[in-house]
Amino acid sequence: MNKIDEKFQELISDLKRKSKEEIFLEIKDTYIKQSPEVKIALENYFQTFSYWGKLKESNGEYESLYNRAISLKEHVEDYEWLYTKLKDYRSKKLLYAILNNWYHFDTITTKTSLEANYNQYWDLDIIKPTKEEVIVDIGSYVGDSILTYVDNYGINNYEKIYAYEITPESIEVLKNNTRYYHDIEIRKKAVLDRPQKVYMSINEEGSSANQISTIGEEILDGISIDTDIVENVSMIKMDIEGSEAKALIGCQNHIRNTTPKLLLSVYHNHEDLWKIPRLVDDINPNYNFFLRCYGRELFPTEIILYAIENR
Repeated sequence: MNKIDEKFQELISDLKRKSKEEIFLEIKDTYIKQSPEVKIALENYFQTFSYWGKLKESNGEYESLYNRAISLKEHVEDYEWLYTKLKDYRSKKLLYAILNNWYHFDTITTKTSLEANYNQYWDLDIIKPTKEEVIVDIGSYVGDSILTYVDNYGINNYEKIYAYEITPESIEVLKNNTRYYHDIEIRKKAVLDRPQKVYMSINEEGSSANQISTIGEEILDGISIDTDIVENVSMIKMDIEGSEAKALIGCQNHIRNTTPKLLLSVYHNHEDLWKIPRLVDDINPNYNFFLRCYGRELFPTEIILYAIENR
């Protein structure tokens, strides 16, 4: 057992020893001791991205902190399981850093665990594409991930890209940004677990945070990837503001039958970090898992789960 294993086991043992209420009170007390600058930054973030829960000390609102306690206590065994499934110590250290950040506001370990070498999604040690790649980019936004893919691997390292995006303004920029690239098909459809009509909920802070909802301003065609794409796919990337689990269910035939590379955002709530790896493993247990974080140390976001076929 090395230093990272020891620290992770100490954290897990502490969480198992304490009740949910004790964990919450410890998190809350630690938060109250933070500097005004840290509190302002965190409270502004949680106001912008409400899926984490509310946080406003002046109003006595600590929902996001309580959500941390729930996740840490009720899913401690899921985090233990995930730790054993991660295939490198960069991933294991990051998982420890995230959980310790949630628990103790540890920014030092988080800072040393952030990915500084590669663009988000395109870790060259993990993602090694071929000329035959059929890529499904779910949550394409303005094509930023497509642009960095081409920058890292070249224009000839894919056969086709399906780009799914729901925001009209983003789609126009996406079309413009990818107009010189071959075989990119843009689809204005919401990716879910099954075909249905849904709405787009607008986030006033930025279109990248628009979400699928049961109410909203624009009706969308909701589809599943299993029904919308007939051909085999070899890579699926997702960043859809908390709808990743539903979208994965709608990809399960592809995942089960062809084991495509999966690049999945797992940071839009306090559940996806354990829930999405469990879901992938239930669908197809023949995957190796890696974690990378491309966000900031104060509160780790932009966390990506890489699931790669075990060969």
